[in-house]
Amino acid sequence: MSATLGTLLHELQPDWKIVAFERLSDVAQESSNPWNNAGTGHAALCELNYMPRNDNGPLDPAKAVSINEQFQQSRQFWSSLIAKGVLDEPSTFINATPHMTFVRGEKDVAYLKDRYEVLKKQPLFEGIEYSEDSRVINQWAPLLMQKRRKGEPFAATRVPAGTDVDFGALTHQLFDHLSDAGVDLRTNHEVRSLKKQKDGSWQLKYRNSLGRTPGHINAKFVFVGAGGWALKMLQQSGIPEIKGFGVFPIGGQFLKTTNPAVVAQHKAKVYSQASVGAPPMSVPHLDTRVVDGESSLLFGPFATFSPKFLKNGSMFDIVSQVRSHNLWPMLRVAFANPDLITYLVGELTKTHRKKVDSLRVFMPTAKDEDWTIIQAGQRAQVMKKHETKGGVLQFGTEVVAAADGSIAGLLGASPGASTAVPIMLGLLKDCFPEQYAGWEPALRELIPTYGHTLNDDPAAAEKAIVATADALDISK
Repeated sequence: MSATLGTLLHELQPDWKIVAFERLSDVAQESSNPWNNAGTGHAALCELNYMPRNDNGPLDPAKAVSINEQFQQSRQFWSSLIAKGVLDEPSTFINATPHMTFVRGEKDVAYLKDRYEVLKKQPLFEGIEYSEDSRVINQWAPLLMQKRRKGEPFAATRVPAGTDVDFGALTHQLFDHLSDAGVDLRTNHEVRSLKKQKDGSWQLKYRNSLGRTPGHINAKFVFVGAGGWALKMLQQSGIPEIKGFGVFPIGGQFLKTTNPAVVAQHKAKVYSQASVGAPPMSVPHLDTRVVDGESSLLFGPFATFSPKFLKNGSMFDIVSQVRSHNLWPMLRVAFANPDLITYLVGELTKTHRKKVDSLRVFMPTAKDEDWTIIQAGQRAQVMKKHETKGGVLQFGTEVVAAADGSIAGLLGASPGASTAVPIMLGLLKDCFPEQYAGWEPALRELIPTYGHTLNDDPAAAEKAIVATADALDISK
């Protein structure tokens, strides 16, 4: 998020001075690190939680279409940056990887077929395929079908136009360009406090972790892109807009294999239904990953718990966030989500073999010895006030900005990085209203369909998707 915002601001206003603080020794070591996330270019092609069935009523594709629209803006922005020489060869951060959904059981098969019938009519989902034929699904993803039990109802959808994204590589390339362009990137610098000054600026006090040297800087605008620690920084700022917010940290693990014989048989990201009580971010999926040019497979995630808001956070994070204004919303969330607590306890007790047993639901031939466990990133799920419920747990991202637009921060998780561009465009519009109109011509150069809804214009959708597929060297 910070890399995207910094790049946008530099393209739109190259005369502005930008300073970025990173408390670790390098950027992209938390949620953007490729092994801390699943690398899915979230476009709602395979993620069922973006299109749930409510009370057996008709399926509404609105959210799925909205997520896809946002990802198309990200694709266009990255394509423009490649043309400008800001980003390296596309294969260094994005690769074509079909997105699939695989379900079992009559109820889920019926739901998936209904979802397919709705989505195939949407221009942004053109090319989606559906099958209940084991021979067809075997061609799409052989590991799903080998030694599958006969008579079991199952179905799958497939969209060849999906992608696998190395958000760590993307973040590094953006910051490398910003540094070359004069942006002051200060690693090993931890921001300790934020205080509004009489002139409307913000004073940031920081500490260099090498030598513990303190320092301070004043800024007219501050963006807090600190993952789970964004809440702590926004609370430090004292802005009223952060009142009532809290976060619930959920960690994750993946099973990983680099066995060439296994990896060669699977090139797709295959999502399914979440377990009862599981948060949407814990939807099981078997993924192709391409990191530093090498392919591997991940399966998971399996939830873990830590009181830290970041992998490199503090054991006191979950307690230090408590304020009088967010205590009740957080308690209400705890009372209203017993299934989540039960789910987490069940996940924490799973052994390696039990985790591979979960994988065998997807891949019946999985062998324990082929798979190792890796620790993924921390996700700080948003808890916030609610007028009638007291408090709700929100699975998504949310920008919290001061009324005067002088400071903003991002809370939440999925779809996150995939939709960074439209999220940051929204932030720019809210925080820089005087400049935004003057920036729009430059934004249209970076994002040709900026201001237009592609799904309402099939010809424009087709043109945009083909253009970015060509620029990013990915299949449509």
